[in-house]
Amino acid sequence: MERKRAREFGIRTGRMPTGPLNKITDVPGVLVGHATIRDGRHNTGVTVILPSEGNVFRDKLVAASFVHNGFGKTAGTVQIDELGTLETPIALTNTLNVGAVSDALVGYMTELCEKDGIPLRSVNPVVGECNDAGLNAIEDRAVTAEHVREAIRTACADFEEGGVGAGAGTRCYGLKGGIGSASRIVKLDGRDYTLGVLVQSNYGATADLLIGGVPAGEEIARRIREEKEDEGSIMVVLACDIPLSARQLRRVVRRCSVGIARMGSYVGHGSGEVFLGFSTANVIRSGEEDIVSFSCIREDRIDALFRAAGEATEEAILNSMLCADPVTAPDGRRVRSLREFMPLEGTR
Repeated sequence: MERKRAREFGIRTGRMPTGPLNKITDVPGVLVGHATIRDGRHNTGVTVILPSEGNVFRDKLVAASFVHNGFGKTAGTVQIDELGTLETPIALTNTLNVGAVSDALVGYMTELCEKDGIPLRSVNPVVGECNDAGLNAIEDRAVTAEHVREAIRTACADFEEGGVGAGAGTRCYGLKGGIGSASRIVKLDGRDYTLGVLVQSNYGATADLLIGGVPAGEEIARRIREEKEDEGSIMVVLACDIPLSARQLRRVVRRCSVGIARMGSYVGHGSGEVFLGFSTANVIRSGEEDIVSFSCIREDRIDALFRAAGEATEEAILNSMLCADPVTAPDGRRVRSLREFMPLEGTR
C-alpha cells in the first residue's frame, strides 16, 4: 500500500507555509531516528529526537513541558519545568520501557561526555511514552539499550513516519497510529524561522475524528463496526529555532492542544496528553560566567507561534495515521489504516 502524507491527499491544515520536508527536522540541527521491533508478538520500539549537533549536556537548550491530561509516565519533566533547560536527547517508547530507555540515555550521555572531557555527575534523561499493549506484548519490555543506540545511530532529517519506532504499536481514533511530523515557517523581523512538531499518536474515539473539520470518524466507525473510547495517549515534541524564554516556550507548547482539539478529541480521562518543547536559538553553555544573556520574542508577537504550533500538531497527527500501515495484533485482530478509507468525502 502506497504511503501518502496529508498534503498528497489534498488535505491542507491551516494556511502557514511549511519547511522543505514539512517535518520537525526542518529546524536546523534536529535529527530523528527509530528502532522498530516487529516479530508477531511485539509491535513496539523507540524513537529518539536529537535536538542539536553538539553535546546538549554541555550546550543546554531552553526547554519547557506542559501536561494537558496527566495519564502518563513521562520521565524528566520535573527538572525541565524547574530549570527550563534540556540536556539530553528526547526518547519516546512504550509505557513499561520508560525505565530501560532512560537508563540507556544515561549511558549514552555518560560516554559522550567522557569523550568530550566533560564531568558528568548527574543528568536528566527525558523519555515520553504511550501504552501500546493492545498491539504489543508490553509486559516483555522488549526495547533495550541497543535499540536506543540504533535509533541514535540512524537518526536523519528525512525520517520515516507511521508505524515505526515508538509508533509501531500505537492506535489513533481506533485506527493505526504512529509517528508523524509537520513544520511551519514563521517570519519575524523579516527573517524566516522554523517551528516543527513530532507526535506519537495513540488516542481518540473513532467517531470523534475530524479531518479538516469534516466528521470523517462517524463514517469510519460505521464501516469498521468498532468504537474505541477516547483513551490511550499522545506525546507531542515541539522544536523551533525562535528565540524564546522557557516561560514563552511553555506558552507556545500549550497550543499543541489546539491541533489535538481540531482533530476532534475532547481529551478523555484515560488519555495522557503530554507536550515537550525546546528552542535551539538560546544555548546555555557551560562556563564561568555568572550572568547569561539571550534574546526572546516580544510578547505581543507570539500569536504567529501559537498558530504554527496548532497547525503543525494537527497535520503531524494526520501524517502519523496516513503513513501507518495496517497491523495485526498478537490475538489476530486487524487494526486498519486511515489510508484505506481515503479519500473521504469532503476532506479535500
